[in-house]
Amino acid sequence: RDTDRSRGLGDVYKRQDHTLLKAFATSEDIKKICEEAKKYDFKSVCVNPANVSLAKSCLSGTDVLVCTVIGFPLGANTKEVKALETMDAIHNGADEIDMVINIGKAKEHDFAYIEDEIKLVVAASAGKTTKVIIETCYLTDEEKINCCLAAKRANATFVKTSTGFGTGGASAEDVKLMRETVGEEMGVKASGGIHNIQDLETMVENGATRIGASSGVAIMENSSSKSEY
Repeated sequence: RDTDRSRGLGDVYKRQDHTLLKAFATSEDIKKICEEAKKYDFKSVCVNPANVSLAKSCLSGTDVLVCTVIGFPLGANTKEVKALETMDAIHNGADEIDMVINIGKAKEHDFAYIEDEIKLVVAASAGKTTKVIIETCYLTDEEKINCCLAAKRANATFVKTSTGFGTGGASAEDVKLMRETVGEEMGVKASGGIHNIQDLETMVENGATRIGASSGVAIMENSSSKSEY
């Protein structure tokens, strides 16, 4: 299970999911981020499902993975659709799956539903790395804890803070809470609002083992980006 737990801070700089999830991303944009990912040896590129095949082709012969998102960004698809979307993504070449939980169910405290939908996606992923986006900006601490525990019971590989499309992104406090909740055996991915190397270091120091950002180039070049994600 790849939770990235054994790696030091320096290597975590290379444990980034280089992300482009904008609705208006073109094929040329996808090719560009793939080239950047190869240059900086990022862990993966994270793209929408329709761009998985292209990204896979662009990254052929490298160790950069293709990550995609499921039920994105609202999490309001049915469990069955999320499972089918996962299978389709893997068929098209996805190596990692970042799924959004049903946030409404989390607000209703129906954590059995959350656990069940994660189990379906984990099963559909056929052993691939699965990351569970709980969208922390909409949840209380108690809800965050229960969603993380549901992901752990469902055998997901990671819990993840945010889509980058909500009202807020990752915070050090949320990352710390998530790490304390899931323990050492799961990964914690911080995403949303990570613009520079200082932001990345803060997240890692609080327990993040993977970073999702569209600012990866700026981070690696020790500058800063104003990108929303």
